[in-house]
Amino acid sequence: MTLQYTPNTIAHVLNELRKTIVGQDEVIEQVLVAILAEGHALLEGVPGTAKTLMVKTLAEIIGARFSRIQFTPDLMPSDITGTNVFNMQSSEFTLRHGPIFTDILLADEINRTPPKTQAALLEAMEERQTTIDGDRYQLSPLFTVLATENPIEYEGTYPLPEAQLDRFLLKIIIDYPQETDEREIVARWDAGFNSHHLERLDIRPLEDAAAISHCRHEVRNMRMEPGVQKYIVDIVRRTRSHPTILYGASPRASIALLLCSKALAAIRGRDFPTPDDVRDIARPVLRHRLALRAEAELEGATTDAVISDILKTIEVPR
Repeated sequence: MTLQYTPNTIAHVLNELRKTIVGQDEVIEQVLVAILAEGHALLEGVPGTAKTLMVKTLAEIIGARFSRIQFTPDLMPSDITGTNVFNMQSSEFTLRHGPIFTDILLADEINRTPPKTQAALLEAMEERQTTIDGDRYQLSPLFTVLATENPIEYEGTYPLPEAQLDRFLLKIIIDYPQETDEREIVARWDAGFNSHHLERLDIRPLEDAAAISHCRHEVRNMRMEPGVQKYIVDIVRRTRSHPTILYGASPRASIALLLCSKALAAIRGRDFPTPDDVRDIARPVLRHRLALRAEAELEGATTDAVISDILKTIEVPR
């Protein structure tokens, strides 16, 4: 199968994104993997690393509707999904849509709201539908949750339930920019750049409104060699027997690694995934699906380090 839409679409998206985002190439690549693989992503990084700006710009480029929810301890499930409101004139209830009825949903500081409200996203993330007062409502086929959380401030937060964590296709770590990138950021602001006025940056949306759908179709139909399939399964199964891991990744992780490897290959301009694609995307796919033993954490072990150790022990197919 030859990629017809994906290379040009990705090139356009990257070119426009770089009008607002400096550096962070790996992060951008992983966010695009989530979009093309029809999944959701959890973005973890300290405040001020352009998470919101990246998501807003991406939504504008691909012509998607954008909504943002600031998660707080008093947020209610109906604040996310919407609610039925009685119309005095018609004597009927009408649905007032919540911010979940969108294409790209930025769930800001998702770990600052109680589990009951967090759970309001579960059905939407898994089924792309939501239930309000017993009635089901379909969400956009493009519906994607890009949630953020602060890794250094835990006071007043609620850890995400394991079931919800597993619904995220990727967990993306956003670090501080490189020194040269940070200098470029400062220089742009000094020259008049302002992230609050994206309309001044001449960001060009995709000409074809269905471009992302076409790209997703190409990713779904991409072939994968049996040897690479076995490589994926070997990696995931090894997480279940590694001595420092309390519990490993489920078969859902194997499927996620398959889909993300295909999407990453397409972004890189190939119509087939290689073991390099699998290795490069393994950490974002697996890091939130593993739990380390307490003694390993006390010794300073991290999930990323354990995944790296696993990748070194698995034979790479030729």
